Amino acid sequence: MALWDSLKNLFTHLIHPWLFMAISAQHLPQTVTGIISSGEFYKFLSPSAFSEALFGNFWATVGPRVKAAAEERVIPLLEGRVSGGRIHADVVGTPVHGTVIEIGAGSGMWADVFARIGAGSGSTAKDGARRRNQAVPSITKIYGVEPNPLSTAALRKRVEDVGLGDVYEIVPVGIESASDPDAWAGQIQPGSVDCIVGVLCLCGIPDPEENIKHLYKLLKPGGHWYVYEHVKATRGGPLISLYQRLVNIPWSFFLGSCRLCRSTRDSLLAAGPWQKTDLVQPPDEPPYKVLPHILGTLTK
Repeated sequence: MALWDSLKNLFTHLIHPWLFMAISAQHLPQTVTGIISSGEFYKFLSPSAFSEALFGNFWATVGPRVKAAAEERVIPLLEGRVSGGRIHADVVGTPVHGTVIEIGAGSGMWADVFARIGAGSGSTAKDGARRRNQAVPSITKIYGVEPNPLSTAALRKRVEDVGLGDVYEIVPVGIESASDPDAWAGQIQPGSVDCIVGVLCLCGIPDPEENIKHLYKLLKPGGHWYVYEHVKATRGGPLISLYQRLVNIPWSFFLGSCRLCRSTRDSLLAAGPWQKTDLVQPPDEPPYKVLPHILGTLTK
């Protein structure tokens, strides 16, 4: 029975990315119809443009489900309750606070979480933390980096709906231009940010090494980078690594700019010197997981 359960679990993880791609494929008719109705026929001649349009329709359906599944790790991470890839009942680190950059804010998927954990409210992380008198420093400013104009319109409405209108500022350019006052109607000064939050976004940004280095420069000495990303498989041996690379070929079409095999942890560690690193694959993830994650914080 134990062997059967192990084989069933292995099979589930092996087919998991294919299920995502199958859901994306179901949005092909909607994507074709949308391109025709918009008159953007060039997208039929550009695989990357068509892929991004397909991903947009797919993510509108699947994004909320992904968020719901990720919350059990992301919320404790932002509350400072994650160490060694494990979730703790107590606050064991530094909760997100002060001036924050949200990378890839999209349409505001995580805005309600920022509001709940204390944006501008001086609230506490959890009832347990409250009982231990562990006050969570409030979030005083959030920069939401999102260059897609369609997403920024939804993002603007979302932050108003959750009560973050006075705290949240949309940065409608790419990461590389966030500190350029000529690129948008604002500027994020180097060394001015207390916290950076990246949730399942570094897998899809362009030029990840360069953009990660740029974000590192924006972080204050002593600032924290909160990470939850899916990454290159390294624990399952050469067969899982090869399988992941093969899956990444169709994945790159059905999931837009998302890539399965990025060494995001290495890129983060190479961005510059860190005082402390606590960034690992969660211990409860099996080594044969085709969509493994890294979870934790980096302290500059």
